[in-house]
Amino acid sequence: MHQPRRTIKDARMTRAATTARQPDPIEFRRNRVSQSVPGQVPVLSLANMARADFAAAFGGSFQRFGFAMVKDHGMDQALIDRGWALARRFFALPEEVKRRYDARYNGGQRGYTAFGVEIAKGASENDLKEFWHVGRDLPEGDPLARSMPPNVWPEELPEFHETFSRLYAEFDRVGADLLSAIALYLGLEERWFDKPVENGNSILRLLHYPPVSPQAPGIRAGAHEDINLITLLLGAEEGGLELKDRDGNWLPVVPPPGALAINVGDMLQRLTNHRLPSTSHRVVNPPPERRGYSRYSMPFFLHLRPDFLIDALPQCVDADHPRRDPPITAHDYLTERLREIGLIKG
Repeated sequence: MHQPRRTIKDARMTRAATTARQPDPIEFRRNRVSQSVPGQVPVLSLANMARADFAAAFGGSFQRFGFAMVKDHGMDQALIDRGWALARRFFALPEEVKRRYDARYNGGQRGYTAFGVEIAKGASENDLKEFWHVGRDLPEGDPLARSMPPNVWPEELPEFHETFSRLYAEFDRVGADLLSAIALYLGLEERWFDKPVENGNSILRLLHYPPVSPQAPGIRAGAHEDINLITLLLGAEEGGLELKDRDGNWLPVVPPPGALAINVGDMLQRLTNHRLPSTSHRVVNPPPERRGYSRYSMPFFLHLRPDFLIDALPQCVDADHPRRDPPITAHDYLTERLREIGLIKG
């Protein structure tokens, strides 16, 4: 399901706003970043910024926060709306119906994971959520199928397959554009990431956080870092997403309507020798007046090919920044981390 990929539009920026002083050594073009609150994660336009300007601002936000917010990304809004409606319908099904598609036998990679199964690394309480995973459809006989199980689809919702296959392709396309910006920021050839992510083990997750009782232990999603390369998150109607800044403060992440929240995953952190940090984030419980409402979100975990060797890029290693992590394949690293969060047993 490898889709044609558009490039970042090379257009003049229509407006500019100043941002907080950036401490990073790499130039962050402050007059090219739109922010609603100084010192907060910037909101960048994928369509209305010149390629070099977007790459500098996007990479600079990644280096400072591990996060960025991107609007004007070109995803089909009608398709997104159908996806939200179907996700709500699926999670409203009886528990015994949802459990017919239990993902625990394939490492949580495809199908349904029940409420309270996943736990953040190092946490004492399981997360207050349930979710469904959609993966990549590989051609028959593809050798990568050994580590990427086939999708499962709920028979109760016939349109589920087409809608989420198309949404998966949309996320894949936008993800490729964003990776090309990161490549430019790192001084790589613009399409450097194309091969490492070709037929990658990316996951589209449909997330449901049910209403929270006052006695509920833990929080909706404990503090964690994502495993993958980058995550593209379609915002939820209900708030709660927070990131941890360099000073240890928790900052709310509230994308504008229709915008994507993008964050660095551990694989990109390893690849860049921690130059781009994988930032801790969490989903906190709602205030008392919102406890009776569900929260839905739709993250796309963009992964490398399972056989790609994750090793620090030469331009990210020098005498002052020695290599921090040993090389490891994307598949082995994913397996190691899935065990830590309870999606693989043993």
